[in-house]
Amino acid sequence: MDKLNALIIDDEPLAHDILQSFCDNVPFINVVGQCYSATQALDFLSKQSVDLLFLDINMPMLSGLDLLKVLKEKPQVVITSAYQEYALESFELDVSDYLLKPFSFERFLQACNKSLSHYELVQQATHTDKPNAIKQIFVKVDKKQLKINLADVSCFEAYGNYVKVWRDGQSVLTPRTLSSFVEQLKDTCFLQVHKSAIVNLEHISFIEGNQITLIDEREINIGKSFKAQVLEKVAQIK
Repeated sequence: MDKLNALIIDDEPLAHDILQSFCDNVPFINVVGQCYSATQALDFLSKQSVDLLFLDINMPMLSGLDLLKVLKEKPQVVITSAYQEYALESFELDVSDYLLKPFSFERFLQACNKSLSHYELVQQATHTDKPNAIKQIFVKVDKKQLKINLADVSCFEAYGNYVKVWRDGQSVLTPRTLSSFVEQLKDTCFLQVHKSAIVNLEHISFIEGNQITLIDEREINIGKSFKAQVLEKVAQIK
C-alpha cells in the first residue's frame, strides 16, 4: 500500500493536535508538515510536494479555497471545516472529501481511504512505466537475500566494498558495487548524481546549488560531472 505524505493546514492549534493524533493511527498517512496559514502553506509547497492536504477554509489573509485556486500542482485534498456552506464550492475544486468539524475518527478514516483510492487512480493514469521496468530487487544482507521495494528506497550510497540501501531513514549494507546498481536500475526512476550516490527522483524534496535534499532529510552532493544530467532529468519531470 502506498503511503501518502500529508500536510496539515489550519490556524487552530487544537485542530492540529486532533488531526495529528488521527493521522498517527492511519498506517498509510505520513504527516510531513504543519502550517498555520495558507500563505505559510504556499511557502512550504514551493519547496516540497505532498500527496494530501488536510485543509481548513477560514484562515487569515488567504482562505483554504483561495489556496486551492492558486496551486499549480494540486494534491489530494480533504477539507476540514466548521462551516457547511463551502461544501459545494469545495467539490467544484475537486477535493476528495469534506469533513465537518467536529468529526469522528471513523469519518476521518473514510476520507483517508477515499483519498488513497483517488491517489492510486491518478498514479495509474499518469505513470507510464516501461513494460519490463523492475519494481523490486533482492539484495544480499548478511546471509539473507532481502526483498526491497524500490518505491521505498530514497538512495543508494557507496560505502567501501559495500553499498548502503536507504529506506525509511534507515540503511542496510549489501556487498555490491554502486556501478552494478546503476546498470540494474537504468529503466527506473533512479539516477546517479555522484560517483558514490544514486537517488530516487521521486524522493527528492528540493535541489539547492550542488546539493539534493531528500524527503527523509538526507543530503546528497551532486558531482560536477553529473550536474548537467541531473538538471536535464529534473526538467523533464512533470
